[in-house]
Amino acid sequence: MSNPPTRADRQKCYAARDAYFTCLDRLGVIAPGDEGSKCAKELKEFEAFCAKSWIDHFGKRRISDAQRAAMLAADRARR
Repeated sequence: MSNPPTRADRQKCYAARDAYFTCLDRLGVIAPGDEGSKCAKELKEFEAFCAKSWIDHFGKRRISDAQRAAMLAADRARR
């Protein structure tokens, strides 16, 4: 069993995630992986600093947050 990530490890992971998601935002991409090789540097760091389970979680959360925002925007437009 491996040791849980330290605070410093988590901070590195969050910083790498934020850099990768910023790159996706610049491209207008919602789902991680749909950007091709355009964010390769950021993705490599994200994968290096974060556990696979965290990467999966952050990706799913990004998609669900975008879907939720789109539904709220559509609901506001109907009012």
